[in-house]
Amino acid sequence: MGAVASSKAFVRLFLLVLAGLGALAMAQAQTPQTAPQTQPPAAPQTILRLFIGNAQRLDVARLAVEGFLRANPGIGIEIEAGGATVEQQQQVLNAALASKDGSFDLFLIDVLRPAQWAAAQWIEPLDAYLAADRDRILERYPAGYRAAATINGRVMALPYIADAQFLYYRKDLLEKYALDIPRTWDDLKAAAQKIMAGENNPALIGFETTGAPVESAVCTYLVPLWGAGEDILVGGKPNLASEAAKRPFQLWADLRAANVTPPNLSEIATDRIRQTMQAGNLIFGLSWGYAANRLENDADSAVKGKIGIAPAPGFNGSAPSCLGGWMVAVSAFSKNKPDAVKLARHLSSPEVTKPLAMQGGHLPVFPELYADPEVLAARSWFAQALPVVQSARPRPITPRYSEVSEALRVNVHAVLGGSKTADQATGDLSLRLGNIFR
Repeated sequence: MGAVASSKAFVRLFLLVLAGLGALAMAQAQTPQTAPQTQPPAAPQTILRLFIGNAQRLDVARLAVEGFLRANPGIGIEIEAGGATVEQQQQVLNAALASKDGSFDLFLIDVLRPAQWAAAQWIEPLDAYLAADRDRILERYPAGYRAAATINGRVMALPYIADAQFLYYRKDLLEKYALDIPRTWDDLKAAAQKIMAGENNPALIGFETTGAPVESAVCTYLVPLWGAGEDILVGGKPNLASEAAKRPFQLWADLRAANVTPPNLSEIATDRIRQTMQAGNLIFGLSWGYAANRLENDADSAVKGKIGIAPAPGFNGSAPSCLGGWMVAVSAFSKNKPDAVKLARHLSSPEVTKPLAMQGGHLPVFPELYADPEVLAARSWFAQALPVVQSARPRPITPRYSEVSEALRVNVHAVLGGSKTADQATGDLSLRLGNIFR
């Protein structure tokens, strides 16, 4: 397995032809002792190696590939997952791909990665393999996923799992104080202040978002910027000269001055929001889709049945959300590209997405599944999720996204921590992004 074999932090699951093995076991159980024994299925002629990282559990990954194995008896699949941290996984993959190691045939990659990996020529363009089906396949996905998957006109990955940032809110407290779901930041501030005054609970926090210098802090800037009717790039160039570019920083300063956010907002990491809400100590929070399953299903959740989800507020109405999720890409160094593309198409299909949504709680990349009665019976909160997913926007699509992310993260963190003003942070962003997008 080349460069990948040196990492002991990875977990491997090897899957043979499940349909053949199942049929063999059934035949042996039902055949009289005098009958000839069924021959075991032949060993697969091709082994596809799929890296899933921390995108999902191995049991969910197995569920995703079972149908493919039954339909393709000459192919086996080896799945690798794990790694102590996301950073460790990325380091191992980067080392393998930089050396043109063909250890893996396919990858699940973050929605942020296609532009970076395409520029490095690490992943295979799929257009020739999709052929006449290309446009029909792309049309089935929400616009944000089409944009993230298509780099310079070429399809570099296929959407697999959707995600977006939602406004989580305590619907029991909004009902108690006869308040509507906030559509603007002013609505949210007023609602939080009214509830906090009425509850008179020192532990209760009005609103949290990610302020620590981690990836979600990029969205802490972009969501209110989009809600102000602006974008960070226009025509491929930084768009930070207007007053609207300062509004995200001014918003957080305003909410902090109103005691709606905690004093240590700059230290709030992504999962801290879920933890605070799950303990019953948060009224509103911006977080990702995984939080809904945890808030409702964790044994220690104090808010089961009390949480609602909605689009993020804007300044004049609801704002677009930050796009998240995972895609499946084929390695440029795979020796089995046609079969790997076949598996990629299988993984990015409604037939796979539906059971993953029902059993794994993953948001579908196909809009029609948000109205599927079986899906809603298993995950009722999906009924409110579709408008958020459909309107979600990708973060800047660029091979230099890591630099863009760092510039945004550190400036958001600095403003929330009080070490920079909105003017200083906007000036630094303009300088950094100007050097990237010349």
